[in-house]
Amino acid sequence: MQLYIDYWQLNKLTIKNRYLLSTIDELFDQLKVASFFSKIDIRLEYYQLKVKDSDMSKTMFHTRYGHYEFLVVPFGLTTAPAAFMDLMNRIFQPYLNQFAVVFIDDILIYLKSKIKHDKHLRIVLQVLCGKQLYGKLCKCEFWLSKVVFLGHVILIKGICVDPKKIEVILRWKSLKNVLKF
Repeated sequence: MQLYIDYWQLNKLTIKNRYLLSTIDELFDQLKVASFFSKIDIRLEYYQLKVKDSDMSKTMFHTRYGHYEFLVVPFGLTTAPAAFMDLMNRIFQPYLNQFAVVFIDDILIYLKSKIKHDKHLRIVLQVLCGKQLYGKLCKCEFWLSKVVFLGHVILIKGICVDPKKIEVILRWKSLKNVLKF
């Protein structure tokens, strides 16, 4: 059973976070010198953020078993992605543009040297552990010369769109009837 709560009304009243997410170009520019990659996908990302005590009542929901309020940010709140991205950028600030790329719940560790890559991978894992953030082991990959990240294939030679993404688009059926509005 999966819990679904429609936060449409709350999201309508929420002051939107103006936190700008990085563009793909900004993130990928720093990968030009990389030879080795490791990728970590954070597990239960939004459930890692605590809700302010004053805001807990806004997340309440009722079931036949009782009244509940979230202690952590539930999926579906409009500000959740920006809040999590802000957290990730703050905790990884010293390492961004050095050897780490962070995009919401995805972390890419990159470097030219195997020795430094090992050291930097350990730093990233220690930061995550220190903040009680953990990776989804089944989605983590280590010591790669080619990695799929944010819908792109990153190689030592360059970056291209993941062919699987292109395949999906090519398989789209042509529209037969276009509705007039």
